[in-house]
Amino acid sequence: MRVGIAGYGVVGKTRYASIQKNTSYKVMAISEANSDAQRNIPSDIDVYDDYRDLISKAELDIIFISLPNKFASDAVSLSLKNGLNVFCEKPPAKTLDELIKVKKIYQNYPDLKLMYGFNHRFHLSVEEAKSIIDSNTFGKIINLKGVYGKSQMISFNQTDWRTKREESGGGILLDQGIHMLDLIRYLSGERFSEIFSFIDNAFWNYDVEDNAYVLMKSANGVVAQLHSSATQWRHVFNLEITLQEGSLVLGGLLTGSKSYGDETLRIISSNPEKDKGMPVESISKYNEDVSWDNEIKYFVNCLENDLTIERGSIEDAMETMHLVEAIYKADTQWKKKYYS
Repeated sequence: MRVGIAGYGVVGKTRYASIQKNTSYKVMAISEANSDAQRNIPSDIDVYDDYRDLISKAELDIIFISLPNKFASDAVSLSLKNGLNVFCEKPPAKTLDELIKVKKIYQNYPDLKLMYGFNHRFHLSVEEAKSIIDSNTFGKIINLKGVYGKSQMISFNQTDWRTKREESGGGILLDQGIHMLDLIRYLSGERFSEIFSFIDNAFWNYDVEDNAYVLMKSANGVVAQLHSSATQWRHVFNLEITLQEGSLVLGGLLTGSKSYGDETLRIISSNPEKDKGMPVESISKYNEDVSWDNEIKYFVNCLENDLTIERGSIEDAMETMHLVEAIYKADTQWKKKYYS
């Protein structure tokens, strides 16, 4: 398989390394608009300044798209029309409307694979939590409470397009909180139809949100809370899942920045009549981030065995983007300002 990569920033480089490590595929060409970033591209790989030229001119079978939000939907659409299997990073588009158009195009190419990079699903702590939930060890989910936050809108030498609505489509919720929304959907299996929110940009004063406070309820009565924040001075990833007979607490996350602390899973077994608020618990700590490698392996397995994409499908992307837009519009002031 001949591979192209559109965008060679931090994520593009990570994908390149994982492709090299986990597949026999050959990365043939890379597009990157930044001349400094181009210098990091290996010398045996063809280089394009524009992703459109990469898609139309390079001889490829697969493309990995790690471009800014404003290019994502166009790059996916062009790639599909050129007969390429596609792996695209989150968010899948700037807006739900853009993604709806992508889905309509994809329906014309049933033999191609399209996967979206909701990378957090492949962390070992998340996979273990999913296994426990699916086994019904602790019964059904009652509620979920998630906090995912960092201290700035722009960090780790990123460029500033994330602070501009015209280019990004949204702020911290669309950029980072989308991971937590996807996990809430993935782990619970619920569709959340009743949504309340407060969306705020009063601290950093960009035209995108720096905080989103969210409360959601499904038709089955499962309640989920989320705080997605760019004013979390100590970076935090925490997801608490309360079930009928216990709790699962995902704390910390192994990332490239190493700023979210140790990745752990606390398993709490509860019997309120006996433990009197002091239940038995165990803690697992994960010392290696294999999520990038496992995600690539999953995509490759689907390609080589013609399997349906079930983790990061276009349907997953649509449902999560539906939630993002519903959360924005649930705040009446935010809706009036940006959606009227």
